[in-house]
Amino acid sequence: MQSRSLSRELALLVLGQCPERVGEPLDLSLDTLLQKGLDSLLQHWTEVLDCCAGDLEKAQQHLLDSELKDGPSSDHASVRLSLQASLSGAEQVLNGLSASLELPRLLALSNQDQVRRDAMQRVTFVLRKRKEIDQLLDGVMEGWRIARLPRIDRDILRLAVIDLSELKTPVAVACNEAVELAHRFSDEQGRKMINGVLRRLQNSPSQVLP
Repeated sequence: MQSRSLSRELALLVLGQCPERVGEPLDLSLDTLLQKGLDSLLQHWTEVLDCCAGDLEKAQQHLLDSELKDGPSSDHASVRLSLQASLSGAEQVLNGLSASLELPRLLALSNQDQVRRDAMQRVTFVLRKRKEIDQLLDGVMEGWRIARLPRIDRDILRLAVIDLSELKTPVAVACNEAVELAHRFSDEQGRKMINGVLRRLQNSPSQVLP
């Protein structure tokens, strides 16, 4: 089970480095793509930390402003919102960094060849059938389209479809794994969207790609 989970996570990192446009040149060297994926994640978490720092500065400024005022102040609500946003972002960063730093160690400890083969099999399926996958997902999305989602959310959903359609993974397992990836790599809005799409996908008359 851990090997399959690891191969999904590895496939997600690799997919993030693959061009979205069909026909663009692609170097499928796993080591190169994995390194690029880890670099992209670390850059993303750095940007999120910068946003957290900005939220903390806002909260500090609101506190200073409120101390200069006489009587009750409405700034306390703003301070709470800024602190909540900062704490939420910091928690996401810590979870994401933990997942990113854990991946190379798990690869070294696992059956590496099998994990790599499984990961590249998933990547190959997604790249080969991306158009059909996206059409299937568009069919179960309400008032939204897969192309409008952040890249990480798109790839999590695409991998779930491959699990269901090509690898014949049990529905509950495929959906639970996708949700777990969302918790590790997406934000709150992305997690809600992925949960909703997966629920509708489970109830879809067909989960099989053409």
